[in-house]
Amino acid sequence: MSVESSDHSEAWLGKFADAVSAMPEVMEFYRMAGDVDYMLRVVVADMQSYDVFLQEADRARLPLKNVTSRFAMEKIKSVTALPVPAAA
Repeated sequence: MSVESSDHSEAWLGKFADAVSAMPEVMEFYRMAGDVDYMLRVVVADMQSYDVFLQEADRARLPLKNVTSRFAMEKIKSVTALPVPAAA
């Protein structure tokens, strides 16, 4: 989920971060560089659950400029090990 905000103040970010951190569906939350301000990795069971999540997020009453959702159709590769060579 990509989020753009019109407000970039520290106070707004604090309120936004508190609201997002309280949502158990949000697994990861990043401040971004580039064309979006924040990126959230949201995990839910199905589209109905995502709709409920969006409604709950809307109740936080945080002014957002734009929210864009993207959905993975298929997991092709997912690793957690870093490809860092051993020190010689």
